[in-house]
Amino acid sequence: MTPPASAQRASRRGRARSVGVGRAHAKAILLGEHAVVYGAPALALPVPQLPVTASAGWSERAPDDTGDVSLTMTGSPTRPVGTQATDWLRRLTAEFRTRTGIAADVHLDVILDCAVPPGRGLGSSAACAQAVVLALADLFDHDVTEQAAFELVQTAENVTHGRASGVDARAVGAAAPLLFQEGRATELPLGCEGLFIIADSGEVGRTKDAVALLRAGFERHAGAREHFVRRATELTDEARLALADGKPQELGHRLTEYHELLRAAGLSTQRIDTLVQAAQTAGSLGAKITGGGMGGCMIALTEAEQASAVTRQLHEAGAVQTWVVPLRARAGHSR
Repeated sequence: MTPPASAQRASRRGRARSVGVGRAHAKAILLGEHAVVYGAPALALPVPQLPVTASAGWSERAPDDTGDVSLTMTGSPTRPVGTQATDWLRRLTAEFRTRTGIAADVHLDVILDCAVPPGRGLGSSAACAQAVVLALADLFDHDVTEQAAFELVQTAENVTHGRASGVDARAVGAAAPLLFQEGRATELPLGCEGLFIIADSGEVGRTKDAVALLRAGFERHAGAREHFVRRATELTDEARLALADGKPQELGHRLTEYHELLRAAGLSTQRIDTLVQAAQTAGSLGAKITGGGMGGCMIALTEAEQASAVTRQLHEAGAVQTWVVPLRARAGHSR
């Protein structure tokens, strides 16, 4: 099938492919949840073990077709197969059309194969959006810079979450752990080695509820927000230095202390606390909730020789699934 003229014009080289493919992956926040939206730093870990692949195609719009994009979702067993475009996808594709000149006579067909379980604080929505952006760019042979992709993903994230910090939009396309602050991301120097174990509590996290709960607490107590952001910044900065200096024990302590900060704010759950305690009992260096809170996942840092025991203990404590992400030191980095 020959692409419509508008699809041809959208291509940098005067042609459009029949199928475009884009890929992204999950992420986990090591430290900095919630405080990051107030300008504090956050440390983010890419989780390539949980990939997302988007396939995008085009077709001429049927006369009775009122939509401009269709979506089919597959992948995670916790995510039902869907066949209807969501608000974030409509907004994302509309913005992509504006930037690239794809006219309304081109109907977009998107298939998402997503292994990232939704509602677990692992960046599912951002990873899907990133994969779609790259698939559309591939479909129309259009060059998309890293910054342009970030802005497009943020467009979708702001529809899904309201005010999104941007950390997810950066991390789901990253190849290495990142330091994120006020919209900027830089690769973290790593002197530590070990394993991060992510455990799914089975509870769906409620990010919007968590944000509202935290904000309400700030409003009730004078100085509460300043104290929270200050303490979060201290712990995140100390963790960043521990990562760079090859001090995994100190990094583990900072993880656990950050969990206590979130727990004190009411953002943890009994099931998450049980998993954190199980990881510590099994010999992990530290553990905490990861993501928005009020459900979702926890993350534990462990040395390689303790990983099996920690994983086993987490499952016995109720984890419905776990993933292991290696942490490897890299030479040639400075603070």
